Amino acid sequence: MTFHVERIDHVVLRVRDLPAMVKFYEQALGFRVERTLEALHLVQMRAGASMLDLVLGERPPNSAVGGGGNMDHLCFRIEPFDRAAIEGRLSPLGIAIGETFQRYGAEGTGSSVYFNDPEGNQIELKGPSKMPASA
Repeated sequence: MTFHVERIDHVVLRVRDLPAMVKFYEQALGFRVERTLEALHLVQMRAGASMLDLVLGERPPNSAVGGGGNMDHLCFRIEPFDRAAIEGRLSPLGIAIGETFQRYGAEGTGSSVYFNDPEGNQIELKGPSKMPASA
């Protein structure tokens, strides 16, 4: 094989209210705006080693990939996983998180919680693994 995947580079969400979504990701998760391309109605936000791109509008009808709304959820690896701290940060923003689950991810099994952003995209915050992925 000529290449291998190392990690998620970026995720792109099409949004209806760009300023509200930027504010949400800044306040709820501490992301910061890294670059804005006004002509494309695009805001690129730093999410640790990855990027979250928010672009205003629906998918163009002539898009290379048909349809839309095919993302189930977006998972961000966090450190440390402290449910009380997560609730303390999100609760003042009116965000209720669900129960804590043990979920398998790129690094193995670890604690996760879920909630929705203002436009209904489900977000997972996943903590460090308790069991290596190779186990």
